Amino acid sequence: MHLLFTKMTGAGNDFIVIDDRKNKIASPQKLSRKLCDRRWGIGADGLILLRKSKNAAYEMMYYNADGSYGGMCGNGGRCIAYFAILNGIAKKSHVFESVGYLYEAKKKTGNSILLKMKNPDDLRLERSITIDGKTIKYHSIDTGAPHVVIEADALGQDLQDIDVNRFGAFLRHHSDFNPAGTNVNIIKKLGNNSIQIRTYERGVEAETLACGTGSVAAAIISSFVMRTISPVTVKVQSKIDLQVDFRKDADKVSDVYLTGPAAIVFTGMIDVSVS
Repeated sequence: MHLLFTKMTGAGNDFIVIDDRKNKIASPQKLSRKLCDRRWGIGADGLILLRKSKNAAYEMMYYNADGSYGGMCGNGGRCIAYFAILNGIAKKSHVFESVGYLYEAKKKTGNSILLKMKNPDDLRLERSITIDGKTIKYHSIDTGAPHVVIEADALGQDLQDIDVNRFGAFLRHHSDFNPAGTNVNIIKKLGNNSIQIRTYERGVEAETLACGTGSVAAAIISSFVMRTISPVTVKVQSKIDLQVDFRKDADKVSDVYLTGPAAIVFTGMIDVSVS
């Protein structure tokens, strides 16, 4: 089967986007593993299928590079919104569906996309865990995907010196986060409303250049533990800035928006042996 695809990136978080409104792809898990392979496929952090929705302009189906269903992806959400706008599938301001929730997307200047995110839940602050014989403090929140956030200072290292893949893999599979596991974010405060972040993503099982839901998680938690102020600028590993706006009332967070670039890298056609 020949498939038309678009390779896209959201601040360095890269995806393969396919218009599947005709439901031709029967095994997206297998297809994701094949296409996302950086040596034998196209190469990406995940596969995004655009499908018909009864409730919105379209439905976003996101699969991680390992084939697992990824739930919501903030950078992927901006990419599919930009893809839909460019291809006349949706208007510059529209609503799309993902994991049973309706997300609002809006094209701003150039290729900047604003995405209204789901209100976070399961906020947990000041928890502790033992790593390499040392007890460290962590925080967690679900922003459409589960995330752990740790301050680089708690690890006693500069952010860029941390072995994120080793550290992230340990926490991702830790029994405290069974059975689903977690994404892991390590952050450093840069200013009153800015932070730097490095993220280990489950499903990719490695550090990525950016993570949308991770940036949202980090920005929100930084407002509690680092006293940052919304809007928070999040500098991801690709050196691109994402902006996270939100309203905070005591320990309740609402009206969460993620803004950042989405771009097409290239388009093409691939002959696949799985569907």
